[in-house]
Formats: sequence, C-alpha cells, structure tokens
Amino acid sequence: MTNMNHILYMQQAIALGRKTAFEDGAGGPFGCVIVKNNEIIAEGVNRVIADNDPTCHGEIAAIRSACRSLGTHDLSGSTMYTSSEPCPMCYAAAWWARIEKIYYASSMQDCKTYGDFDDSKICEALQLPAEDRTLPCVELLRDEMLELWEEFSKMDDRPSY
Repeated sequence: MTNMNHILYMQQAIALGRKTAFEDGAGGPFGCVIVKNNEIIAEGVNRVIADNDPTCHGEIAAIRSACRSLGTHDLSGSTMYTSSEPCPMCYAAAWWARIEKIYYASSMQDCKTYGDFDDSKICEALQLPAEDRTLPCVELLRDEMLELWEEFSKMDDRPSY
C-alpha cells in the first residue's frame, strides 16, 4: 500500500469525524474507516449523543459494520484508520477483531486538550488490581462460575474466538 493510500484513508476518517461533530451533532469529532485488500470495507462515526449509547464510538461502529459486511468476527488482514488514538474500549475491540494495524491522526492527549475527552483515568484504572479501581470490581460466586468454565472447556464443539 502506498503512502498516498494511507493519507486518503485517514482523510476519509477525519472527514467522517468532522461531519458527525459539526453537521450531524451526533458526538465528538471521531471517524473511522477499516480497510482490507486496499478497499474500505466499513466506516463508523461517533454517535454517543445521538444514540444515547456510550459504546457507539467511531471505531466500534466501524468494527460492527465490517463484521456484518464480511459475515465474520475476524477482521484479520484489515487496517483501521481513525481520527484519534483509540480509547481503551476501542483498542480492545480492534484487538479482539484481530485488526492488524491502527493508524490515528491525533493522540489521547490531543483529545483531552482540545475536546476534554480524558481517557487517562481509564488507562490508569486498568493498571490496578480489579478491587482497587475507581469503578470497583468485586469477585462473586467464582466457584460456581469455575464449574461452568470446566464444563465449557470439555465441549467438543465449543466456539473459538
């Protein structure tokens, strides 16, 4: 892939971010495209406010669209172009989707400086043990769940991710 292709894909992600923020008023200026085999297979924009959905970030919307379009949860061989460095949720979603590379136009710090989008507290919390996080996580009924995991691990036809 040429540098010009990378630039064109990123320009599309930025244009999507501009449209969703300024024309649609749907959320922050976050846009994303996913490319596979030198073709845009999906686009996504931030619709957190428009849809009252805190998970509807541009990257998540693009991943969902790409998976529906390809009929699979596995986006191996694809590349993500996003207007801003992915937040922890979006990075994790790209990881689970097996996206091979992420290009971003602005950093998390830029998002904080210019838009008051601050992911630093989430990043810091994820470094702590679950019980010490700002949003506490409390283990409950582990023994019962381990029984289910044991049963699941023995399934011959269990789903594979």
